Parts: sequence; structure tokens; C-alpha cells
Amino acid sequence: MEIKTYIVDSFTTEKFKGNPAGVCILENDISENSMLSIAQELGLSETAFIKKLNGESSFSIRYFSPKMEIPLCGHATLAAGKVLFKDSDSNEISFTNIENLNLIVKRHNEEITMEFPVYETIATKVPLIMLMALGLKKVINTVFSEKNKIILLEIDDSSILEGLRPDFNALINSYKNINGVLVTAPSNKKEYDFEYRYFWPWAGTNEDPVTGGVQTFLTKYWSKKINKTKMKAFQSSSRTGYMTVELQNDKVLISSQAVITFEGTLMGIDSLNLK
Repeated sequence: MEIKTYIVDSFTTEKFKGNPAGVCILENDISENSMLSIAQELGLSETAFIKKLNGESSFSIRYFSPKMEIPLCGHATLAAGKVLFKDSDSNEISFTNIENLNLIVKRHNEEITMEFPVYETIATKVPLIMLMALGLKKVINTVFSEKNKIILLEIDDSSILEGLRPDFNALINSYKNINGVLVTAPSNKKEYDFEYRYFWPWAGTNEDPVTGGVQTFLTKYWSKKINKTKMKAFQSSSRTGYMTVELQNDKVLISSQAVITFEGTLMGIDSLNLK
């Protein structure tokens, strides 16, 4: 079986910026092992596998990092939307993920808006060795997203955030049974409200260049702190990326752009026998 495959740079208007995601369009089901192998072969932080469902603009979507399946991924959803809108007259797509979440994605000219759920955080503590591994001397606040298994650390200076160079071997040994740690700070750039970086050697790559999925809890976190429901976020990784986020009750709207950088075909993938 041949699989149409794309690489898309998400949360950017420039090629080779933002976060690259793989997008594989499936005509038939393939095994989870095959999806994981493809994600490992592409070597990107996530690869999305999409398959048409009943309905003109309805698709299933699954996400794999090179290490495991990820239930929800922002930049790969944005990438999948970019690919599907390319040859469609529709301005709205419905994705259904492995947890049966209905993810609505809409196009407004070149901008794409994703509707994601909102998750709560709880107060937590982290060991000093985690801070040392990240290169941090102090934090303002520490919370935990149980749904995402992600620790959030708030610091007071986005220039410190940009300069972080974690020791990833020490980081992964500093804490068990999480997916990642997110470090965030108020932005010192006038066009943004907050900045962040996401490190996840436990479940994926060392650093996710631009992360949309964390807005399921990060948007509400900053909304409470600065008393705004619509904000601009900047991810200060080496590739950089941006998005506009808007809190609407139990939903967060995540808006940005994406650029297709590669289009090709995966060859000789076995389809899954479901009989």
C-alpha cells in the first residue's frame, strides 16, 4: 500500500520555522506498530495519521511521536488541517481522536483555528534536581496537568526562558511517570502576552519546537493570571513559533498558520486485516 505523506511546518508563515509534523493520509487501516515505525522513520516530534470517515469533512486522527502514541497534538492537527484544506472547498473539518474527542478545525483565509478542550491543573512540587537539570535557580509557581501528565513551571523572565539549555539525561532521571515539563514566563516582547518552551524526553523528542496541545491548560493558567481571555503566545525554541489563543468556557481556540514543505509517498506499507 502507498501512503500520501506530507511534512508541514506549523505555527509559522516561514518554511523551516515553527514545528514540523508528518501527515499521512490513510486509505486503509494500518497497525499501530506500522504507525509508530513511520513516525520513527520521519523522526519528527509527531506524525498525524488521518483517515476519512462518513461525511464530507470528517476524519479520524491519531498521533505518534517516535516513542509512543500521543492522544492529542496541536501542531500535527494544524498540519493535517493545512493539508486537507489545500484541495478542499470546505472551510471546516471535524477530526475524531483516539479518545473520541471531536476536534473542530476552521479556515479563515490563510489562518487555521482549532477548537480544543480545556483541562485543569493542580498545585505540585518538583525536586531541586529537576530545576538544576533545566538550568533554573528559582520558579514562581509549579502546577501539574494530570490529564496531560505535564508539569508547568512559571518563571519571571522570558530572556532566561529563551536561554535555557537543559541537561536532558539529568532531566529524564529527575522525575518519573510524566510526559514532559513546560517552562513559561510573561513575554518581554510587546506583541505577545506569554512565552513558553516544552521539554519532553520522557515521551517524545528532547524539545518540541512549538506546542499547541499544552494550550489545553496553559491558556487558562495565563488567563487567570493576567485577566484576559484572548492572548498571543510565543514559543521561544530555536525554531520559534506563535499562536493566538482564546478561552471560551470549556474550550480553547488556537489560531495560527502553517506551511507545507514536503509532499511524497510512503511505499510498501501493509494494510491491517480487520477480519
